[in-house]
Amino acid sequence: YVIETLEGEETSRFNDVIAAPNGSVFCGTMSTTENPGTLYRLDPDGSIQPVITGIGISNGLGFTTDCEWMYYTDSTAHTIYKYRINPINGELSERSVFITTPINEGIPDGMTVDSEDHVWSARWDGWALYRYSPDGEQVNKIDFNTKKVSCPTFAENPLNKEDSGNSYTDMYVTTAGGDNPSENGLQAGALFRFNPGISGKPEFRSQIFL
Repeated sequence: YVIETLEGEETSRFNDVIAAPNGSVFCGTMSTTENPGTLYRLDPDGSIQPVITGIGISNGLGFTTDCEWMYYTDSTAHTIYKYRINPINGELSERSVFITTPINEGIPDGMTVDSEDHVWSARWDGWALYRYSPDGEQVNKIDFNTKKVSCPTFAENPLNKEDSGNSYTDMYVTTAGGDNPSENGLQAGALFRFNPGISGKPEFRSQIFL
């Protein structure tokens, strides 16, 4: 195990995880009846510490191309926050609200950031995937025939390499709810792949050694 137990989190679970530019790992828990959710940072030296507390459901994370800012989703608050991140030690500061999503659009879930620094945010119970500009303006919406759209990410496709050399042209989107297709759609629980016409970028690799 990297982490076998965390004091106070015995009845909770981790929900979303991402490696940071400096090799550390951000990992967030969901709230329980006993405790709110927390975002932790696991550093390369093996230490772990809480960095954001009082969360409902810790969810999607991503980084700007210049590695100066981190996006962080609290699903319960229907909000994606933006933090300045120290590229050396991963410390967060200067929190602001990037977007707050309408209740009737579903719940913001997993996310990713593309090569144009636009944010893609999945909508649990919202039947859709949204794209936002760096200023928080909605610029695109992709509808799905499944209700619980959970997380997008980009992957390489060497056959679709752009002139710039970027081959992260394919987007993969996970969904859930396959145990109840009558409510969540016949393709609920499917993994979707498509080319959105916008390239992504590789995720960072952790420097946590077992």
